[in-house]
Amino acid sequence: MSNTQNNPLILLKKRALYYLAKREYSHLELKLKLSEYAQSLELNEEALGLFLLSLVSDGWLSNERYCEQFIHAKKNKFGRYKIVRELEEKGIDSALIEQYLSPLKNQELLYAKQVWQKKFKFLPSSKEEWSKQARFLQSRGFDVSLIKKILNAKEE
Repeated sequence: MSNTQNNPLILLKKRALYYLAKREYSHLELKLKLSEYAQSLELNEEALGLFLLSLVSDGWLSNERYCEQFIHAKKNKFGRYKIVRELEEKGIDSALIEQYLSPLKNQELLYAKQVWQKKFKFLPSSKEEWSKQARFLQSRGFDVSLIKKILNAKEE
């Protein structure tokens, strides 16, 4: 019994499943999170890589699922550019990102308006206000053309 409890791969799997039970992780994120623990168990990079591949093949770890969940959680708060940048930082392939972001392209203006209305309520009345609102939307990752459509719109 103590033999299985001291097996480094079993201990690593317990730790990985503990993390994955809380939320989805990208392959890179989980690798970074587990690497120090794997080293303490005296597992090398190659063993950790093979372990992560086994999690992928068993369906526990999926970049596709992570990408889909991440976009779903962030689409109401951030624009395309910020979402893409954050996913690329997490090691997600750009083709996969585009696959999950492309269906939202038609709704991007709606999301940008919602973010803007939550913060500002009224259209800008001066160049300074226009710049301030544009910077806010740009910092949230929205495209300049969307920002212009929102801020140059007539009051309805």
